[in-house]
Amino acid sequence: MIDPTTLRVRYRADKAALLSSLAQSGASTRGVNAALHSLSDLADATLKVLWQQAGFATPFALLAVGGFGRHELFPSSDVDVLLLLPNDQTPETDACLKSQIEHFIGSCWDAGLEIGSSVRSVADCLIESAKDVTVQTALLESRLVTGDKALFEQFQRAFFDAMDPRAFFIAKTLEMQQRHNKFEDTPYALEPNCKESPGGLRDLQMVLWVAKAAGFGNDWNALAKAGLATAFEVRQIKRNESILRLIRARLHLLAHRREDRLVFDLQTSVAKSFGYKTPDPALDQRASVRPSEKLMRHYYWTAKAVTQLNQILLLNIDERLNPSTHTLRHLRPLNDRFLDKAGMIEVVSDDLYQRDPHAILETFLVYQTHVGIKGLSVRTLRALYNARDLMDGAFRHDPVNRETFKQIMMQHDGITHALRLMNQTSVLGRYLWAFRRIVGQMQHDLFHVYTVDQHILMVLRNVRRFFIVEHAHEYPFCSQLASGWDKPWILYVAALFHDIAKGRGGDHSRLGELEARRFCTQHGFAREDAALVEFLVREHLTMSRIAQKSDLSDPDVIAGFARHVGSERALTALYLFTVADIRGTSPKVWNAWKGKLLEDLYRATSRALGGHAPDLHAEVQERQRDALVELALRTQPFESHKALWATLDVGYFMRHDAVEIAWHTRMLSRHLGGREPIVRARPSPVGEGLQVMVYTPDAQDLFARICGYFDQSGFSILDARIHTTQSGYALDTFQVVSGDQTEHYRELVGMIENGLTQVVATAGPLPTPSRGRVSRRVKSFPITPRVSLKPDEKAQRWLLNVSASDRIGLLYSIARVLAHHKINLQLAKIVTLGERVEDTFLIQGAALQHNRDQIEIETELLAALT
Repeated sequence: MIDPTTLRVRYRADKAALLSSLAQSGASTRGVNAALHSLSDLADATLKVLWQQAGFATPFALLAVGGFGRHELFPSSDVDVLLLLPNDQTPETDACLKSQIEHFIGSCWDAGLEIGSSVRSVADCLIESAKDVTVQTALLESRLVTGDKALFEQFQRAFFDAMDPRAFFIAKTLEMQQRHNKFEDTPYALEPNCKESPGGLRDLQMVLWVAKAAGFGNDWNALAKAGLATAFEVRQIKRNESILRLIRARLHLLAHRREDRLVFDLQTSVAKSFGYKTPDPALDQRASVRPSEKLMRHYYWTAKAVTQLNQILLLNIDERLNPSTHTLRHLRPLNDRFLDKAGMIEVVSDDLYQRDPHAILETFLVYQTHVGIKGLSVRTLRALYNARDLMDGAFRHDPVNRETFKQIMMQHDGITHALRLMNQTSVLGRYLWAFRRIVGQMQHDLFHVYTVDQHILMVLRNVRRFFIVEHAHEYPFCSQLASGWDKPWILYVAALFHDIAKGRGGDHSRLGELEARRFCTQHGFAREDAALVEFLVREHLTMSRIAQKSDLSDPDVIAGFARHVGSERALTALYLFTVADIRGTSPKVWNAWKGKLLEDLYRATSRALGGHAPDLHAEVQERQRDALVELALRTQPFESHKALWATLDVGYFMRHDAVEIAWHTRMLSRHLGGREPIVRARPSPVGEGLQVMVYTPDAQDLFARICGYFDQSGFSILDARIHTTQSGYALDTFQVVSGDQTEHYRELVGMIENGLTQVVATAGPLPTPSRGRVSRRVKSFPITPRVSLKPDEKAQRWLLNVSASDRIGLLYSIARVLAHHKINLQLAKIVTLGERVEDTFLIQGAALQHNRDQIEIETELLAALT
């Protein structure tokens, strides 16, 4: 009998040797399958020794189930086993057997096996598998490790006799859909699960499970023999399966635990284990491409291929299991090349695309133009998969194909679905070679949550929704503008090209403009239409930048933007496109406040383009009249506004709309001249969050104190408008949001009004800023802090631009530096892009007039940002 300690030492030593070879294999996938089998064999050998030492009698059997049953074992995976008993034996009634089983399982742990065990009789297995498809799947992959072979064969016969392949297929398909939904139905997550995500190992295992349940075979070669897969598809599957297995194994090794997610913390380490290195800038223009980005692109291409092959094989198996739903009577001709097969497009022959490559793009045009078509049949998917090599340079330059693609872009319906299907089937990237370069490309900017190709298709979807009546309630103003737009396809083409040059180095907007110009020329677009597409691609970041970083109450800002845009038509197109683009970066980036800033910029620029030169006096009078109407509706005493308004200048009235002016007036008309701070809060009139007003005698460190309170209370500041009245009082307005539920706004309002009042009224030195916790993404993809300080166009005030990774207390740290140098803040534009901030401050102060003081301020700001 081998001593447990000796057995554990031997097992761990042998396992370490296998893991060492697996870790040192670089990017080669040749050895990964053998290594996983060897780990399984090692566990088998150890289990056999322990089984023998436990002294089990002949009627019992030890089965490997789950992944271990497939004869593969990942470094940190559980060793899942089933102790199979005859129907007349149960540990509940046999104390000796129960003790024996407990001793065996304990000895497995003592030997170093991370065991996952169950004890069932043959009858129990059939009952449990009938109730739970997960148990049924685990038992489907069972194999005998040691013990009574006759008992195992009895179980196998009973299990497969009870198996209903059709019911199992439906159950596993629904399970797969639920799993995909959990991962947002995309293989392109920034931290994908290489086992469970769409395109992961589980999708391949799913095919083998349903095939085995139906008796079509136990491995890929058997599926090929059964006619369910071609030899080419089997080669592709094996290659991609090995890549995913190697990635998963490396994750386990590097994390020292079971970790199936390609989390940011591990992506670089896994990439380096594959041999990916950052290239020398002198030798490679794409030297900025990180090893992690190269790995993830490799992963995304693999997951995309797995998704395609999974769909082809499952549709094939479905046809075999349900032949009555795929008979000739379900076929309806669509044209000479395609048939309608129960709502799926079916090619008339397997070699259609080889005989007529023009039919490749026509597939998607037919998909768009025929009502009731919901996808492609397995025959069509397979034909497209095998026709990828046909889409070469000659294919891309063919006038017929260019005209077909142009028609696809100009269709009234189905644009988004068609282009997504083209991307899923690799047709889009092979027709637009520039698009192929950004498929699966990550964006390390902390606010894009999609790969470049998925972001592009998301923006296109957002633009498309502006033109669909059913979605008019989402963004009414955008839908109103879109209803009068005559050529939606111009915006679709711009969406397709706006980020197509990402990752090349240089200005992707300018490089994308060149690609868009080439595309428009090749596809015969009118000159004025092509010019608008190029303008949108080149300027797709401009409107967002001006709205979020400039003072929109400044007539010069509006006039300069109007000159830059040039026409009402270009302005409308750019506005629609900008809204769609911001919404397509991440669900967290867009908010109602950004929407209001863009709409305000659009309306102001539209008036300027219409020949209405800004008249500050008339604009102020109009806002004052509207504010008086608002006050009258609120039964405010007659002329109660005069005392406050007499202390306010033109700048105040230009930076606040009539509703805000009326609110300030109602809150302050009875409190003018007091020394106690007045703090009022209300639900934001432009959407989520709160609007907070602070009125108090001005102080040098007031803004810093307010920021410190919001940071410590868990609020994020979206916007700050700082104003000092002629009587020396600060009248500041903040837009803030909190992570708390919106239905608790009354409690939040009360908390802010009481807490902030105390903070503002308290004198004394500013507290030291807290060092906020940094997120995993920021740790993995840090941003180099940048500070820019320069005078504005009139050289009267200064513009401070700050770029850094976001964290709690960041704004307070900036405000504290400004207060220390007695800098007056007049306007703050707080732009949060995911986990990155791009803040702009309009400031004044004597220290800004001296170069040495400027350098000192910038140095302290950089220290605060780091």
